[in-house]
Amino acid sequence: MTPREQQRLSRVVWFEIPALNLDRAVRFYEAILNTELRREPAGGVELAVFPYTAPAISGCLIKGGEFKPGAGAVVYLNAEPTLDAVRSRVEAAGGKVLMPDVTLPGDMGVYTRILDTEGNTVGLHALS
Repeated sequence: MTPREQQRLSRVVWFEIPALNLDRAVRFYEAILNTELRREPAGGVELAVFPYTAPAISGCLIKGGEFKPGAGAVVYLNAEPTLDAVRSRVEAAGGKVLMPDVTLPGDMGVYTRILDTEGNTVGLHALS
């Protein structure tokens, strides 16, 4: 089994922790975890990605867009076999789709965010 196939066995595939001051947040997490985060621009937001080795799961600090600290981190769940299949069941189950699907570059897949029945924003991600 490839590292990518092993990673997809996990239900959680990514997380995002909002930050108002990305420099301050990076310093905090680097200090407490004794690690170095990788900075990346991504579609109008700034990211600082936590290091990982596949098939481990990772995530990022994120500044910009609708991400606001204090509302909690956004966890992205594995929506295999396709995002379309999972998204199509959200409203019937009492949730709400919050945004159009976003196709990531390369072979990174596609994602959307939903509101669950308890008011939580949750991400859904699939490779197709």
